[in-house]
Amino acid sequence: MKSIDGASRSVREINQIIRGLIADGEDEILVRNPGARHNLAVAILKDVAITIDGPVGYYAGGMSDGVRLTIRGSAGWGVAECMLSGTVVVDGDAGNGAAASIRGGTVVVRGDAAARAGIAMKGGLLVIGGDTGYMTGFMMQRGRIIVCGNAGPALADSMYEGTVFVGGEIAELGNDAVVSEATPAEHAEIGETLACFDVKGPGAFRKVVSGRKLWNYDKKELDAWKAAL
Repeated sequence: MKSIDGASRSVREINQIIRGLIADGEDEILVRNPGARHNLAVAILKDVAITIDGPVGYYAGGMSDGVRLTIRGSAGWGVAECMLSGTVVVDGDAGNGAAASIRGGTVVVRGDAAARAGIAMKGGLLVIGGDTGYMTGFMMQRGRIIVCGNAGPALADSMYEGTVFVGGEIAELGNDAVVSEATPAEHAEIGETLACFDVKGPGAFRKVVSGRKLWNYDKKELDAWKAAL
């Protein structure tokens, strides 16, 4: 494993070294002393394992396709935003917009996630080991979110497609979101997923999906449209 010391380097320098090592054929890279810098390990388009030993700032791992990123600490806003494929694991908490607009891959936040986690997801999987803030799953179009703890207000607001599983309390459902019990098969799949990433979850989950009232405009649903807009 090749190691990079970020203590005296800029974000540009760290990312340039990462790209240089990947070009040389390295498939395991360790970044030490990240100093909570923003935009680390972004747009990595290779199947490479990158470990950042410490907290990171905004947008770590964003716009990547194939990266296997582990963050040994917490992450700021937008971790793994717009990821196409790969895996991003955050050992701590995550700021606003974790896994926003991802199209595939898996994002795991072992701790809590702040507001708007998984918004506009177009595929992939987001696992939150703790609680999540308001508007999680907002305008989600496809994919799955698993929340082991509690969910804040406006959960799955204006969600088009996709599924949100919540193990704890739901403060408030968002516009056009409906809740039901997860099936035994879904519980089994959730259990396998959590075990794969060594995340502890509750014994049961509720399932939140779109009520589909906003799929097509209907004057009968005017109040729902007003709330969404």
